[in-house]
Amino acid sequence: MAFLRSRLEPVVFCAQVASSFFDTGLQMIVKQRYENNTHTAAGGHNEQKSIAYFYMIFNILTKVVAIIPAFLLARIGDKGYRKVPVVVPLIGYFISRGLLLFVIAFDWTIEVMYASPIVNGLCGGFSSYWPGVIALVSLSTSEEDRSLRIMCIELTYGLAGFLGSLASGHLFQLYALEHRQGVVLACASVVLYFMCLGYAACIFQVNTRRPPVELDERRESDRVGILSSIKSNVALLFGAGILYDMAVAGGVEILNVYVLVEPLSWTATQVGYGNAAGSVIFITSFIGVKLFTRCSLSDTTMILIGMFSFLTGIYFMTFVTTTATYYIARALTLFALIPMPIIRSLLSKQIRGSSYGRTFTGLQLSFQLAGLATSPIFTKVYQSTLQTLPGFVFTLSSIITLLAMIPISIVGCRTARQEGYERL
Repeated sequence: MAFLRSRLEPVVFCAQVASSFFDTGLQMIVKQRYENNTHTAAGGHNEQKSIAYFYMIFNILTKVVAIIPAFLLARIGDKGYRKVPVVVPLIGYFISRGLLLFVIAFDWTIEVMYASPIVNGLCGGFSSYWPGVIALVSLSTSEEDRSLRIMCIELTYGLAGFLGSLASGHLFQLYALEHRQGVVLACASVVLYFMCLGYAACIFQVNTRRPPVELDERRESDRVGILSSIKSNVALLFGAGILYDMAVAGGVEILNVYVLVEPLSWTATQVGYGNAAGSVIFITSFIGVKLFTRCSLSDTTMILIGMFSFLTGIYFMTFVTTTATYYIARALTLFALIPMPIIRSLLSKQIRGSSYGRTFTGLQLSFQLAGLATSPIFTKVYQSTLQTLPGFVFTLSSIITLLAMIPISIVGCRTARQEGYERL
């Protein structure tokens, strides 16, 4: 029991299973509602555009609303209240995800779901929740073990997504409340979020590992000489992270629409299997980090391998027209998860522990702000190329990934000439 009190894995696992249930449920309800809409029934392309437009608005609200609340929660966390940036977003998830249940049960219009990212964002959303988790993990581990420890959290997240996605399609098809599909799935999501909230608030105990005082004093004396170099590294890491997140978020967002319509036209079960396939990269990426660490590869080299893996897979997705080729493209992205956790680990080695919350939240909010442009750009490109090459948007994603590899290469060259990392 004492071991569980110091571990965040149960929260991460249950929350991601709940999220997988919600994502599949929302995908299918959106598809059903727009299929039955008299304005979109006349043509498949109109249906595609309507679904893409819904997700564009939904994702923009998700990115915008959370900006100020997440930053405020990060400041509270850095003042010593480390559980707050995790617990408060879970409250938002619990309330906002419940809206899907009401939309299904009472046949409310699908536009009601726009309130979900608003409620969630006001509680900090993922922009507060995930940086809060990473900050707690970073504070509880040594620098030598940090990359692998953060990757373990990502693995837990991915396994939960895999299992949740596998089950979600089947749960969605269970009937309840006057033969309405999705009620059981939405209920399960809400219950799991409630369990996460209870565990994080009442059972989990913060356990931080503080570096020796003399080590901090030595680094403080060396601070002036390395300040400029470290700031440059931080800026480059931020730039690489933002570009890579734009490539991944933009490509995956359109992929969620791409699989629902021709030529793939997936069912709820196939959507669940597809999401599960996407979650497998958490396992393969974790294995990759373990293997590359044993081979003594540097953090920047591992990041570049992960980016190249995603680049090849998402480019291949441009030409996907069957379910079989979709899974081949997914297989090529087996190391695509490696870059983000390693970038966060590298950032934690450049700064003081008292700045973890603000730094990780700042990185996440940078993703959100960049996403304000990414979502509409990718959506418009997808809509404008439907008649010629629907998968062209995935080529765009691969180009942005290539650009993200440039700052990481620069950081790799710079750090190769240094004996080690120093804190600000």
